[in-house]
Amino acid sequence: MDEPKLDRRRLDVLRAIVEDYVATQEPVGSKALVERHNLGVSPATIRNDMALLEEEGYIHQPHTSAGRVPTDKGYRLFVDRLTNVKPLTTAERRAIHSFLDEALDLDDVVSRTVRLLAQLTRQVAVVQYPSLTRSAVRHVELVGLAPTRIMLVLITDTGRVEQRVVEVVPLEESALGELRARLNAEIVGRRLSEVPGLLEDFARRRPAGEAPPAGAAPSAVDALCAVLLEMIVEQREERIVFGGTANLARFGQDFPDTIHPVLEALEEQVVLLKLLGEATAPSLLTVRIGRENELDQLTSTSVVTSGYGRGDDTLAQLGVLGPTRMDYPGTMGAVSAVARYVGRILEQA
Repeated sequence: MDEPKLDRRRLDVLRAIVEDYVATQEPVGSKALVERHNLGVSPATIRNDMALLEEEGYIHQPHTSAGRVPTDKGYRLFVDRLTNVKPLTTAERRAIHSFLDEALDLDDVVSRTVRLLAQLTRQVAVVQYPSLTRSAVRHVELVGLAPTRIMLVLITDTGRVEQRVVEVVPLEESALGELRARLNAEIVGRRLSEVPGLLEDFARRRPAGEAPPAGAAPSAVDALCAVLLEMIVEQREERIVFGGTANLARFGQDFPDTIHPVLEALEEQVVLLKLLGEATAPSLLTVRIGRENELDQLTSTSVVTSGYGRGDDTLAQLGVLGPTRMDYPGTMGAVSAVARYVGRILEQA
């Protein structure tokens, strides 16, 4: 349904106020709007529209005789009515490709993604590791270090590598090879969430007619299965990396009192998880503005997040945090582009 002409015009005025305030950091007056934007109406009409926008709670006057600045409600309407996000430049797209393509492993991908997002948006970047519970087993390696010591290596399809040294009863190399083959046949390709039940069955049964491999006492199988279960359970706790907190120093005036509560909140893992929110479909953007954030320390900030993964399979979240006076089209474009590219890297892993 088309909006009334007056509402569309007021939306244009609001959009101009948001854009000017983000760019100049100064309250915006009607004279500036006339000079900078081709709104097609008189200054008096713009002043009237601004008065109506203020009455409706979309803008406010920080002090007498000042221009107007957007409220959280104004930013929300601005974001909701965005027709498209700002596309990245060719140079920015090339930088994303070259920087992330050079990543050596998953840790490097996550580390590079944090640095890249912080540089592109000039905000605080937050990246969640792909959850093991959403991953599948690619391979389990058993490496004999000594007759009674085995290196157990779990490799997932998202590139995560976890390893432990397991003490076992003396185990010959031939028995170790047979155990490795059977274990991989049992759990490779299965979701991590399915593995605990599979391992319990694996530890207490053998295929019909198969004798225990020479030297592979049940205690060795039990020990390996127990440690593998521990690895999976331990890694269910989400791992999150953030960076770019120094960028907040550029926005000191955007925080009512001090940025210290924001910085303190960012140090808490549970806060970072709340920042990222519930998992969404890959490249589906979520924007939470000001008091839409649950924590009091973050009511002067906005958070832009996106899921990333392979195809329609969401593996984790990434995003950025900054003041509510944020370049929303540019930030949303950068977050979306990086999420898509990280997903493509994981598809190739």
